[in-house]
Amino acid sequence: MAKLVSQVYGEALFSLALEKNVLAQYEEELDAIAQVLAEYPDYLAILEHPQLDENEKIQVFDNVFAGRICEEMCGFFHILLEKGRFSQLNAIREYFSDKKRVHEKIGVVYVTSAAELSEAQKEKIREKLLATTGFVTMQMNYAVDPALIGGLVIRIGDRVVDSSIATRLEDMKRNLMKVQL
Repeated sequence: MAKLVSQVYGEALFSLALEKNVLAQYEEELDAIAQVLAEYPDYLAILEHPQLDENEKIQVFDNVFAGRICEEMCGFFHILLEKGRFSQLNAIREYFSDKKRVHEKIGVVYVTSAAELSEAQKEKIREKLLATTGFVTMQMNYAVDPALIGGLVIRIGDRVVDSSIATRLEDMKRNLMKVQL
């Protein structure tokens, strides 16, 4: 259910931002609001307090954010507060950012290697991924896991390419266990 709520609200906000051509602005404002809420958990507790009615919560929200974010974003947050969906903010923000990346053809890539990669190796991986995917640019994230022994594990969304030696050894082990003598 929570995922559905974030999709509905995230899609509505994304459509509005696309229509008004303000995707980057909305993403910045969402990030700024999330940062304030993370830094001041007491403020978040007030906005989610069950004894305050929606109008009081809206007033508390407006006291901090009105005039600092655009009118449409204020209205969006008023709706979240009125409908009791404010707790879904992070999921909505994540959905919005994912939709924005897809719209702008930005791929998010996670590369895990057994050893630290050189800048030349990283660039070669990035170029190869750009050539083989429909993305215009990539957000590259690198990690090192010595347990891989060698090779790479590359994840883009729900797609995984695992060319690690550890996985190959595990596959060989599984296949050898199937052999009957």
